[in-house]
Amino acid sequence: MISSRYRLLAWSTFIGMFLVLLAGALVTKTGSGRGCGDDWPLCNGKFVPAYTLESMIEYSHRMVTGIVGILVLITFIYTWRYLKHHTEALIYAGGTLLFTVIQAIMGAAAVIWPQQPAVMALHFGISLLAVSSSMLLVVWIRRQERAGDSDVFVMMPRSIYLMSWGIWIFCYVVVYLGAYIRHMDVEAGCMGWPLCNGQVIPYLEGASGIVFLHRVAAAILFLLIAAFYVLVRRGESGGQHSVMRRAGMYALIFVLAQILSGGLLNATINNEDVYLFASLLHNVLATALFCILTDIAIRSWKHRIR
Repeated sequence: MISSRYRLLAWSTFIGMFLVLLAGALVTKTGSGRGCGDDWPLCNGKFVPAYTLESMIEYSHRMVTGIVGILVLITFIYTWRYLKHHTEALIYAGGTLLFTVIQAIMGAAAVIWPQQPAVMALHFGISLLAVSSSMLLVVWIRRQERAGDSDVFVMMPRSIYLMSWGIWIFCYVVVYLGAYIRHMDVEAGCMGWPLCNGQVIPYLEGASGIVFLHRVAAAILFLLIAAFYVLVRRGESGGQHSVMRRAGMYALIFVLAQILSGGLLNATINNEDVYLFASLLHNVLATALFCILTDIAIRSWKHRIR
């Protein structure tokens, strides 16, 4: 029996981790990463920083991260003490704690020692893993309350198991490329959408090459998810569970929305205020898509045919 207190704690942790990821994206898009200088955990040598937009954004990100970090720790301790006989819950709570600690260390290191864009992009990738781990705990609680859901789940054939994990890994690469582009500040490498600088295949060097690679990877991800959805639907007559079909449908909807939000990003690149909103929307959709694919991958592994 899952207590309402634990359910509230898990949901608070998940929502908090989601806010931390968005706050980090806001810091990147507004160029506020150096808003507190090279001081950590203080901001420009003060506990309460001077009122500048950059320092307030950066310091707010740190405060939110600190509060959510405490929630993550409490959730793990509670899970270890009362639910450690549930291996899944312990893994998800432990994974959230592990990735949160790594994320915090990388964030502090980025402030004290300037990092390369490739490393900063990995910071977003670690945050994504922390969010998805906290999401898995929430989903696990929900399924425990819906008694029998996992018991009636039909075993997954090897094709679905392998494809779901391949898509999950490829999605992480696509998201990493997007984060790398943001930290390189080369979003304008491809003007126009869906064409890049008016060409189907642009000059594949420098900024345009990186942005075009990200667009191609996103298109491939869409095709892979569409193929996965078709594969699952065809398998239903042979006993596939409708849960995987619904998850595949949601993934297909979100990857399409993600691609369209990329077009919105390009269309608003010269409007700073709208562009910031479009960028945050792009991050929200990427996070939601990755969480759905993570759940699909985990479920296909749990219910795979051995």
